[in-house]
Amino acid sequence: MKTIVFLGSHKSGSSYEAIRAADGMGYYTVLLTDRPSYIDKRLEFPHAHSVRLCHLDDRDEIGGAIDRLVMERFDICAIVSFVDPHCLTASQMSGRYGLKGFSEAAVAAMLDKVKSRELLKRTPYSPFFHVSDNPALPLKAARELPLVLKSPLSSGSKDVYPARTAEEYRKVFLLLKKQYPSVPVLAEKYIDGPQVLIETLTAGGKTHIAAMVEQEVTFTGRFIITGYRMPAAPDDISPLGKAAKAIVRLFGMEDGPCHLELRQGRGGWVLIEANPRISGGAMNVLIQTAAGVDLAGETLKCALGLPFCVEPKCLRETYLQYITADEGGVLEKVTGKTAAQNSPGVERVYVKPKKGTVLSPPLSMGHRYAYVIATGASGEEAKANAKTAAEKIKFHLSPV
Repeated sequence: MKTIVFLGSHKSGSSYEAIRAADGMGYYTVLLTDRPSYIDKRLEFPHAHSVRLCHLDDRDEIGGAIDRLVMERFDICAIVSFVDPHCLTASQMSGRYGLKGFSEAAVAAMLDKVKSRELLKRTPYSPFFHVSDNPALPLKAARELPLVLKSPLSSGSKDVYPARTAEEYRKVFLLLKKQYPSVPVLAEKYIDGPQVLIETLTAGGKTHIAAMVEQEVTFTGRFIITGYRMPAAPDDISPLGKAAKAIVRLFGMEDGPCHLELRQGRGGWVLIEANPRISGGAMNVLIQTAAGVDLAGETLKCALGLPFCVEPKCLRETYLQYITADEGGVLEKVTGKTAAQNSPGVERVYVKPKKGTVLSPPLSMGHRYAYVIATGASGEEAKANAKTAAEKIKFHLSPV
């Protein structure tokens, strides 16, 4: 039986959309997870035909699990992961079993924020950056204030802080070293300009741009993306499109997905972050709504060595609005979902937390608890439709 093995998944979002797509393509799907609750709540994963417990930081244990699948007569066609911690492991295991997989060195470089900066430091796509284990602010870095400080291990906007002054730099530096004593702190020049997300898929060294998505960044002590606008078809030959393709090439990506976050500075487009996977959350649904492309499914085809297509099948102005909690507490109920769904232009409403979940104000992307996707005759109309609908959804909380 032709089988695709997934290393880790969330219960929703792009990582689970990939499992759904594999099922729809006729593959037997095996989810290896290190979360015992996924075994207990097996019915929450209807598109995963087999869910098996496995320590995903232990390659030998993963190998043992795959060997058992082979002994059980499963024909392993691909080993993939759509979540950060396991993307590199999936590439390495693909190589071990002689499968196509994605470019291992490029995946490793993208997951290492310091290595990413080093690769691009002599190009126009990198801002000033400084890597240090010393809380003293060097003169060359002081000239670049304001800065953004982050741990090289951070993801989803966790452990990313602004520093406008030397004193803020020192405080944030010491905070990050307390959390991650064994790794240096990465400081980057803060770029004050529009931010865009680029979704790419590369095969045989040729990079295809699947989506260009404008991002709305909300600062809550962290940089949280709360809105995404997907307008027309991606423009490969625009300065932004050329920059994205050049960056993917600089990383050495021959085969695989990548999403880039770039900001427009005075000298052009600058890379904020690169990740070797499709963006998480509702990104796959947003692209499906706006362009008719199931990017998670097309990414699987790339992993399988099959022809894929990311050309838009339709073009609709679409806006994705995330909803966060204004304060912390235990969720008692959510109201307004039906009203939001019935609002003009709304294509989808999704609420993630269940009654009894502890919510908090947004300190990472994981604290985005619901979303609305809406379309419109123009980008402004789509945005207005999504925001109007989102305002109808209310979280009713009790104190923790």
